[in-house]
Amino acid sequence: MNSIELLKSQVQLAHAFLDGTCADVTQEQADAVPGGTAHPIGATYAHLVLAEDFILSMFVRGTQPLVLGEFAGKTGFSEPQPVNVSADEMLAWANRVKVDMPVAREYGKAVLANTLGWIDSLSESDLEREVEPPGFPKQTVGQWITIAAIAHPSNHCGEIAALKGLGGAKGYPF
Repeated sequence: MNSIELLKSQVQLAHAFLDGTCADVTQEQADAVPGGTAHPIGATYAHLVLAEDFILSMFVRGTQPLVLGEFAGKTGFSEPQPVNVSADEMLAWANRVKVDMPVAREYGKAVLANTLGWIDSLSESDLEREVEPPGFPKQTVGQWITIAAIAHPSNHCGEIAALKGLGGAKGYPF
């Protein structure tokens, strides 16, 4: 297995756990404000999918994110996520935004397909190219794929599973 195949399989696995964890999220669960500084499930899902779309499309590839193209107005999010705001302002957004999970998950599936299609087009040497998105440190393309499409979704998948569990629902799909 080469690096491209490994990255692709890790992206697929991270998203399979995320999709399975979110498959049965009800609207009530998506909207529930957990208190403290934790974000609701819907806002967490919106954040992680938007991040993958923006980071890998706009900042790493230099292409238009799906949210600004074919999914403009079709993400299932009542409002866009703010950028470059304080933690308090982000929490206010997270507690306010409404996320239609079935619609949002379709956007998430499209983001995944976009990511996987792009990975298929890469060569081993492409993974070593360095990219420095605005406001982020310089990393290689391979590192950005790992951050945006493996680690970030996996971390937030755990948060979503924990919030489901605290509400008495099954967290992870196994």
